[in-house]
Amino acid sequence: MWTLSVVLNPLLFLLLFGYCPSATIRPKEGWQVYSSAQDADGRCICTVVAPEQNLCSRDAKGRQLRQLLEKVQNMSQSIEVLNLRTQRDFQYIMRMESQIKGLRSKFRQIESDRKTLVNKNFQELKGKMESLQPLIPVLEQYKTDSKLISQFKEEIRNLSGVLMAIQEEMGAYDYEELQQKILHLENRLHSCMNKLTCGKLMKITGPLTVKTSGTRFGAWMTDPQASPKNNRVWYMDSYTNNNIVKEYKSIADFVAGVASRTYNLPFKWAGTNHMVYNGSLYYNKMQSNIIVRYSFELGQVVTQRALESAGFHNVYPYTWGGFSDIDLMADELGLWAVYATNQNAGNIVISQLNPDTLQILKTWNTEYSKRNAGESFMICGTLYITNSHLTGAKVYYAYSTKTSTYEYTDIPFHNQYFHMSMLDYNARDRALYGWNNGHQVLFNVTLFHIIKTDDDS
Repeated sequence: MWTLSVVLNPLLFLLLFGYCPSATIRPKEGWQVYSSAQDADGRCICTVVAPEQNLCSRDAKGRQLRQLLEKVQNMSQSIEVLNLRTQRDFQYIMRMESQIKGLRSKFRQIESDRKTLVNKNFQELKGKMESLQPLIPVLEQYKTDSKLISQFKEEIRNLSGVLMAIQEEMGAYDYEELQQKILHLENRLHSCMNKLTCGKLMKITGPLTVKTSGTRFGAWMTDPQASPKNNRVWYMDSYTNNNIVKEYKSIADFVAGVASRTYNLPFKWAGTNHMVYNGSLYYNKMQSNIIVRYSFELGQVVTQRALESAGFHNVYPYTWGGFSDIDLMADELGLWAVYATNQNAGNIVISQLNPDTLQILKTWNTEYSKRNAGESFMICGTLYITNSHLTGAKVYYAYSTKTSTYEYTDIPFHNQYFHMSMLDYNARDRALYGWNNGHQVLFNVTLFHIIKTDDDS
């Protein structure tokens, strides 16, 4: 615009002063450019004084001059429009540049987050794969065992067909031969069952509410060493200041509240972690670390022994308190005591006991605080510990006495009535007995079993 003004101004000046030589040129009589400048936005500004309308109006050159002026004005307007568009486009570009910078920053953040997320997911998958790795040989073993089970099913199917045929044709089959086949198959099945080793806890389902009775705290149990026909139930209400044990002949009598016998123990108990094992009751004597063995058959105490260094009377209880310092339990491998000592900094100690003499056979020191445990139970020589006695509790820690190693687990169970004060495993029933806020409940457990082959024996 500035260059155009510089070229046009001299031309206008010569035209103005060339075509009327006799006229005196004043601002009132002819064209004159007073000034030309540039504003803050870079646009050209010219000050021009035009002549009167009748000056040289009849001259042809005047008409040419007016045409030229019109063109200049049109060019100026076009340039003004172009300038406005340029300014608008410039502002748009500035906004776009700001948005692009913002997008670039977001893309960088997304790229960084993606790498972090991918790495996190990879680590989680790696951890899951590592946790599943030990199950591979178990699954391989199950493939082999499934073939054996399929053979059993086929043989049973064949025998069923034979029995059906016998029903149709009485006397047409050798009964002695059939009986031998059945006995042979039964022996093979028993042999297979005997090869089942101890299993690893994988899942807890339930609970089944058997009855609602007593106070918030207590214990109920059956004898894991009893015969299948002996289903007696023992019931011990409260965690202190009580010595009355009720006996029921069956679960049905227990639900109906029909007690068959009542025992008055010579010593009151502490806590709710008692155990009936092979016809005897094992419990912690109140305000002591003494374990008492009471024979139901004889109706008297046959053995009692102090559990040396074990804390008692709420020194090292479970999270809910209740003088639960010493927990007596049993599994497939025998009788156990779980407690804590000062020597082990209040962490859980596991001792296997002689059921007759109550002498300690072997002891394991764990690194899990007794006061941080909700409850615990033994399955196949492994102690499983819950992280709370309240809603949301789960089996959080497992210690194997076979390998003297531990692992953290994540096995939830439904704490239906919000407060668990007793949780014990029964190896015969393959179930957990619980006292859940005044409700007597049962939980089913799912175990991984490995079948021993002849090469393992």
